[in-house]
Amino acid sequence: MTTPDLNARQHAPAAERNREPILAVLERVLPATGTVLEIASGTGQHAVHFAAALPQLVWQPSDPDEGARASIAAWTAASGLSNVRTPLALDVREAQWGIDAADAIVCINMIHISPWASAQALIDGAGRLMGPGGVLYLYGPYRRGGAHTAPSNAAFDAQLRSRNPAWGVRNMEDIVALADAAGFACDEPIAMPANNFSLVFRKRQPSAKL
Repeated sequence: MTTPDLNARQHAPAAERNREPILAVLERVLPATGTVLEIASGTGQHAVHFAAALPQLVWQPSDPDEGARASIAAWTAASGLSNVRTPLALDVREAQWGIDAADAIVCINMIHISPWASAQALIDGAGRLMGPGGVLYLYGPYRRGGAHTAPSNAAFDAQLRSRNPAWGVRNMEDIVALADAAGFACDEPIAMPANNFSLVFRKRQPSAKL
């Protein structure tokens, strides 16, 4: 096995700022044990921080970007953690994700920096991958009732759309509707720092057939 290059570690200041508030929610909502699949893990800073704080869970990071996966592997090697797996080359729009099942899925700051089709694929895939009781955790900025929750979010949305018209801050109600159709019930949204939200979805028991 090739030893990861520790110089490949990338650093995102936002990951440092939001990791503790996110962890406080994850500690409450994730299962006591099992496998957590992280979608779009980015630098890998979150993966090692959460895995270190939640040693009873196996953390499976993933990212479609090769450079991000190298960074994740480097952060993992530097941490010395044994409960973080090798990152998967996972694009939610692909039919196969490279993992058969998970007890929870965590996705931070992806939905607004990707096309709407990625949000649809993420939630559809989560519905296929997890059984009843599975937790889907989403974090990021959202519109509520079609309106931005802060002027800074409106400016951020305009910036995103100028970079790629398919990107943008999504309506929370649209995400909740997607998840409901995939068999997930949404807890009360949790307000987070910097005008973000944590959305926690739980896979429902299938309805009994008459």
